[in-house]
Amino acid sequence: MPLAATSKIKKPALSKAKANLEPIRDAERTRRAILDAAETEFADKGLAGARVDVIAEESCANKRMLYYYFGSKEDLYMAVLERAYGAMRERERELNFTNLEPLDAIRTLVEFKFDYYVAHPRIIPLLAAENMNGGKYLKRSRRLRDMHLSLIDMIRKVLALGERQGVIKPGIDPFQLYVSFSALSYFYFSNAATLSTAFGRELMSEAERKARRAHAVDVIVSYVKAQ
Repeated sequence: MPLAATSKIKKPALSKAKANLEPIRDAERTRRAILDAAETEFADKGLAGARVDVIAEESCANKRMLYYYFGSKEDLYMAVLERAYGAMRERERELNFTNLEPLDAIRTLVEFKFDYYVAHPRIIPLLAAENMNGGKYLKRSRRLRDMHLSLIDMIRKVLALGERQGVIKPGIDPFQLYVSFSALSYFYFSNAATLSTAFGRELMSEAERKARRAHAVDVIVSYVKAQ
């Protein structure tokens, strides 16, 4: 009898805990679905051209829920940008490149940046659209600025260690280095269509991507390496 009574007491408690979790999980799923749909819509059409009703339909939500979770179309756009950048920064942290030998760390970063654009092609038009906005919405996000500064600080530490070891030449600006290896990959993907047409080469083919990746690594590593 005591065991049966105990069982009867526990079951409602577990059921109640599960019931309390369900709305949280549903909210998370809804937010994620809206962000996924919004990322596609903003990447395809930019902030001005994107339509909230399309995002709501594609996410199987409704406009009321969209505004409930994100407030406005511009706030949703900000959330998409922060998620896209945040995911990239998180993957960079997972590399643990500051624990690698300096030249290996630089090589890993260049390869990562290239491979990330291959795996996440929507980030290219998102960046292009925000540049057309003059970086207006990125400027409003302290979180994004902090993420970028953190990355530059990590690159600075790698360069400093490489200098002390005599494998990296002194005086390299970590910000300029970041811009350089980012540009080597970003320009390739953002202009792949026009470059492919102009030079009669399919830049998005596996062979062309492989050649470009190797070239990007060689350019950056050759630049940073101590003579």
